[in-house]
Formats: sequence, C-alpha cells, structure tokens
Amino acid sequence: IANQAFPSATFVRAHDLLAQLESVKTPQEIAAIRTACSVAAAGFDYARRDLHPGSKEMELAVQAAATFATSAAAAGVDRQQAFLYCMSGPNSAKAYYAYAHSTARRINQSDAVLLHCNSQLNGFWTDITRTYLMGNASPKLNDMTRVVLQARDAALQKITPGVAACEVDRAAREVIDKNGYAGAFKHPTGHGVGFGAISGAALPRLHPKSTDKLETGMVFNVEPAIYLENIGGIRQCEMVAVTCTGCELLTPFQNRAGDLLLPKRRVA
Repeated sequence: IANQAFPSATFVRAHDLLAQLESVKTPQEIAAIRTACSVAAAGFDYARRDLHPGSKEMELAVQAAATFATSAAAAGVDRQQAFLYCMSGPNSAKAYYAYAHSTARRINQSDAVLLHCNSQLNGFWTDITRTYLMGNASPKLNDMTRVVLQARDAALQKITPGVAACEVDRAAREVIDKNGYAGAFKHPTGHGVGFGAISGAALPRLHPKSTDKLETGMVFNVEPAIYLENIGGIRQCEMVAVTCTGCELLTPFQNRAGDLLLPKRRVA
C-alpha cells in the first residue's frame, strides 16, 4: 500500500534511528529511572541485612523481590515488577551466562553471593548487581572485589559527552587486566538501560569494538566483573546517566568494599 501511495519513494528501515532516539532519555524519563533505582535499593538493603549462612539462593531472591514490591507500594506505585537472582559460591562464577539462575544451594560462610536485579516501575527498568562477601570469604575474593570496584571507578571517571563508548570499556578492562585477572572479565562493560528488561544491544554499547559515542541524557549500566571457576564471581553493576560534565550515579548505595563485606553470622 505504501508503494502505491508513494511510488517514487525509497523506503528504509527506521530501526537504527529509533534505537538512537531511545538511547537519549528526557529529564522526565531520567527522573523515572532514578526513582526505579531508589526503590530497587530496598531489595538490596534486605539482602545485606538478612543474608545468613544456610540461606538458600532462591529464598534470598524471593524475599528481596517481595521487599521491592513493598517499597514500590510505599512509594505509591502499583505498576511494578522485579526479577531478582541470587548466585553463590561456585555458582556466582557462572553469572556471566546468558540467563541468571537461582538454585536451592545453601549459602556458606566463605561464599561470594551475587544478587542481580532487573526491576521496573511504571515501565522504566533497572539493571543492578551487588556481590556480597560472607564473613569468612577468602583473601582472593576480597582482592577480586577491590579490583572490580577500582575498574568501576575508572569507567565512571571516563564517562562524559563525546567520549567513545569503547573507551569506557577499555578503562575498566585495563584495571582488571593489570591486576592479574586478564580473561576473567567475560562480557562487555555495559549497555543502554531504561526502556526494556535487558538488551545487550541497546545503545550505547560499552564493549571493545563499539563505535557508539556518549551523549548527554544517555542511561546505561556499568558492570565490570571477574569470574573464576570454582572460586566465585564478583560483579558490581551500577546505572548512570550522562550529564553535561560527566555522569550521575543512579545507584548510589552499597558501592564501597565495606558495604559489601558482611560480618560473620550464625547459620540460619
């Protein structure tokens, strides 16, 4: 029908144009994503407060999701949903797989416990991860946490309008490589977030070969990680919005090593 109405027109796919438009959020949209992140924080607060040896991964994930729903209701939002996944010990080293998977495994006193959240409020989505270290976690896991947080900081410092997205990826990856974990960061540093649950293709794409440029108003995650088989996985996934002079951290909670190291606790 379109060809009949416009016989001399040349039709092209609008996918790339729409993806670019979607990548830059309005101030109102950023405010909505900021609120979604602040409500998601309640689930992580629950995890940090109540995580004990003997807890099952599935139990922790379900209770954190319930806490999110309660927080959303308190904020007056009834259109909400949260998907939370917990992977502990050797399971946390598999958190880079295509699909997160909570199991019936019981958490022990020496584990890394990775909690990942994709949640939405009124259709605006989050993508957040925190990795907790139980009271008897090994020096190796503590060192991995230190390096991941340094990589996160290096990436955040690189973010500013006009910077190539691949440069942000490189900043995080160089820290991990220089600290002896080359090859253990098994996925890109980030991707666009806000209008969908998860989309690794959403602009901007923060990976070594990305040709994307950062623009004011872009919202994306920054998720440096180290995964060592049979030892554990450490990932810190933040969400940021590009500002005129740098970036705003939309997830300003549990972002220091001391926040992620839990005291020794009795078996639940």
